[in-house]
Amino acid sequence: MSNLFYNALRVIGNNFSYSKTREDRANNPLLNARIAPPVYDVINPATGTYQYITLVNVTNPRAQLDLYRSQIRQDRLLNNVWAEIKFLKDFTFRSSYTTDNYSPSQYDYTPAITYIPQPSISSLITRQNRYRNYVWDNTINWKKSFGSHNFDLLAGFSRIRDSRSEEVWTAKNVNYDGTNGSLNIGSGTDIFYYNDTAPATAGGRPDATQDQKRIESFFGRVNYDYAGKYLLNASVRRDATSQISVDRYKTFPAVSVGWVLSKEDFMSEQNVFNLLKFRASWGKLGNPNVGRAYTQNVSVIGSGAYYGNTGYPAATITTIIDPTIGWETTTGMDYGVEMALLNNKLKIDAAYFNKESKDVVYGIFQGTVSGAENWRNYVTNAYSFKNKGFEVTANYNTKINENINLGVYGNFTSLKNEITDVYGGSFLETGASLFNNSIIRLQTGQAVGSYYGYQVAGVFQTDAEAAASGQTDAKAGWFKFADLDGNGIIDTRDKTFLGSPVPKGTYGFGFNLNIYAIDIAVDFQGVFGNKIYNYNREQRYGNESWDLDMYNNRWHGAGTSNTNAMITSNQSVILPSSFYVEDGSYFRIRNVQVGYTLPKAIAESLSVKKLRIYLSAQNPWTSFKYNGFSPEIMNTDRVQMGVDNNIYPISAIYTMGMNLTF
Repeated sequence: MSNLFYNALRVIGNNFSYSKTREDRANNPLLNARIAPPVYDVINPATGTYQYITLVNVTNPRAQLDLYRSQIRQDRLLNNVWAEIKFLKDFTFRSSYTTDNYSPSQYDYTPAITYIPQPSISSLITRQNRYRNYVWDNTINWKKSFGSHNFDLLAGFSRIRDSRSEEVWTAKNVNYDGTNGSLNIGSGTDIFYYNDTAPATAGGRPDATQDQKRIESFFGRVNYDYAGKYLLNASVRRDATSQISVDRYKTFPAVSVGWVLSKEDFMSEQNVFNLLKFRASWGKLGNPNVGRAYTQNVSVIGSGAYYGNTGYPAATITTIIDPTIGWETTTGMDYGVEMALLNNKLKIDAAYFNKESKDVVYGIFQGTVSGAENWRNYVTNAYSFKNKGFEVTANYNTKINENINLGVYGNFTSLKNEITDVYGGSFLETGASLFNNSIIRLQTGQAVGSYYGYQVAGVFQTDAEAAASGQTDAKAGWFKFADLDGNGIIDTRDKTFLGSPVPKGTYGFGFNLNIYAIDIAVDFQGVFGNKIYNYNREQRYGNESWDLDMYNNRWHGAGTSNTNAMITSNQSVILPSSFYVEDGSYFRIRNVQVGYTLPKAIAESLSVKKLRIYLSAQNPWTSFKYNGFSPEIMNTDRVQMGVDNNIYPISAIYTMGMNLTF
């Protein structure tokens, strides 16, 4: 008993970290800067105030940068305590408890806008969030070998509790003395205060939300190998979640096998392969991807109901939740081969994969409902899809001589994405839209996020040509849409699929080179076969700022253009069409780094073991055809992953630094 207690004390541990950050942020002016006509002065020369932009309803982007203020303060305490006990020689029990306490606060100040015909008063929105995450893991592990038979068995239990609360206060008619470019709320010299001289407009309202999710899991795993040649891994887990109301418990099994052919006796005489291994796997995973409060149909909002001129907190339906919403599941199989050749200098891994994700949770439009938002107002298991393809990676490392080392690597992945089922059995139209025209259709047989609209067949050169086309109210200079059903009338039945955001392939390659004290690393990356929907361009017809290509190639009279329409805000010109679908392929230098390690004598004279100076560049150059800032659209919405709707472009980053080893 004393030995058991002693061993327990030896393997009790605790890890913790604390961080405190403050970030002052400007309000993102990208969309307004893109749309605002360039004919305006930023500052009105007559008044000295910010210019009011009359042609379009956008905020002066310079005023947006100068006057709007936002600050995020974050406190985070992460703690993990664990204990491990070995008993009965081959058994190990481990228990760990992790807490993550995260408290971000956000302050957003909107100034009083006085340079517009209908001035607005200022406001300050304060958000206080509290996240509390608790994870308790318990496992028992047994390891034992019997001759060439090696076993590693594990059984466990896990429980997760994740809670969140948010309080939001909105204050109106808040003054800012302008002496500091950052928010000093709560410090000794606050720069924000209520305007007590105008009590009729001062004041605000509180909003609050609170929710919690729980996940409970039982799991087991078996690892077995015979002499390192025949490999087996099998696992099963039983998960339950509070995020789902119906059928909360699901079982997810997985199994993989491997054969290391190079360890067989009949391969001992060959000198080609240092490693030759075949593998296969099948498994099922679950994801309760229904959000924290998706099982709530009703939300409480501050000042949501008005009696006379007074607003009161009220409950309303903000999002309709399918009461039978369930788990997303992914079932996949993988067949691969691993090889090492040339005395392990060359390593190759090739695999075929086939995965199907079922019952993906997504918000869809189900008609106008009182109180609910009119876009994606019904959350359900909306669609299922498959991903299949091949992936290959290879790397070669060699030592040319005592002072030169070279490493070369590359990878390639082909991908075919296909929807296998959609809610309702037919199709779903979703995604960003203009004038209630969705640009994305989810339909069986198509890729996720495929664009749907009219195929542009040219531009009408004369009113007579337009009148004879069967396209309602068409005029010279408008897009000519293809009559795909051949009935002489252009209507919604002539819409078609215009492309997919899913790339047909991705690739990358690079090298590492060390020559004496100099080291060089270059990484390249590329994508091909995908399309981008240029939603930014679709929004810029009319009085907005046009990009140079739109202006130079616009239709402005018979014979001037048969590709670009005239500049107009007419809805028929900005309907979803192939004009806004562009090639998303690109080739990019992802990273370049050059370093120099100083001679050892110089480093030691500076009281360090090693001193390396380096220069690096991230994303310094990209080759692409897309009419936008960047072809890499970082849209987190899987359905809209190819829609460039005011997505902030990837930045190039240049760094100079040093590494010190003491």
